Amino acid sequence: MLESAYEECICHELSLGDLSLERQKPLAVQYKGIDLDCGYRLDVVVENAIILELKSCDKIEPIHKAQLLTYLRLSGLKLGLLLNFNVPLMRDSIVRIVNELEE
Repeated sequence: MLESAYEECICHELSLGDLSLERQKPLAVQYKGIDLDCGYRLDVVVENAIILELKSCDKIEPIHKAQLLTYLRLSGLKLGLLLNFNVPLMRDSIVRIVNELEE
């Protein structure tokens, strides 16, 4: 299935749990005091706190992790989950990425 189909399903499940979410949220980049629309879009933002980056690929590559970490840094959010739906068991393909977690 396409990532968009998985997005539709996961958003439906989250909304059943009464969680707030934003789909395909635009992410502007600030450069020298101005906002640049570079075309970044966050797949799903849950409760204005967690970015879900959805994939449907053979395996999660380092570039996928770097992409999510970049989104976390640019958005100022601290937690992201990289979800690859192209696996037999979903639990085997969930990667948690943290941006500067304070202890």
